[in-house]
Amino acid sequence: MWCGWVSGWGWLAAADTSTLAIGHGIGVEHHGWVAFWDAWCTVFSPVTFRVLTAGVIVYAFVKRQVRVAVFLLVSVELSGVLTEVFKRLADRPRPDTAMVDALSTSFPSGHAVGTMVAVPALAVVLLPYVRRELWTWFVAAGVVIVVSVGVGRVALNVHHLSDVIAGWALGYFYLALCLVILRGARVTAADERPVAPDIGR
Repeated sequence: MWCGWVSGWGWLAAADTSTLAIGHGIGVEHHGWVAFWDAWCTVFSPVTFRVLTAGVIVYAFVKRQVRVAVFLLVSVELSGVLTEVFKRLADRPRPDTAMVDALSTSFPSGHAVGTMVAVPALAVVLLPYVRRELWTWFVAAGVVIVVSVGVGRVALNVHHLSDVIAGWALGYFYLALCLVILRGARVTAADERPVAPDIGR
């Protein structure tokens, strides 16, 4: 996505332009569209997930679940730093048609990076404590959140489609890297105790 934007790939520019036009056209005619997506993206913003994750991290440290706490700290909490580094490197302006205020630059989408990292990371930690028959719903809800937040950022015209796709890709790669690194960490008996009550029993 970065190379395509810098190189001016025609098909990518067309995809960015057309998707922004769709969102802007609907938003101009229906103000509720803007209010809905703005509220949705605020509720499920990376900041929200980092606050929730901070609580899980504290609980994990209290329960001496060091590996879980470090994993969430590195993956979820530090993903914001990763996003800002890439934003500064790319320095892509926001679309001129943005319908709500947004800080920083456009590429990659911080919402896309944040949700792509936080939702699966929390799922890795919490899914074992969810009743197995609810796993499908749990995973489906996570997918809906990640995808819909990305759609919402384009719908609000605060990001190009390529910003969102790049954010998803960067978040996925970063989370995979965190999983590989932390998988090799030495685990003590204390680390094996559950981080949360087993509500599946």
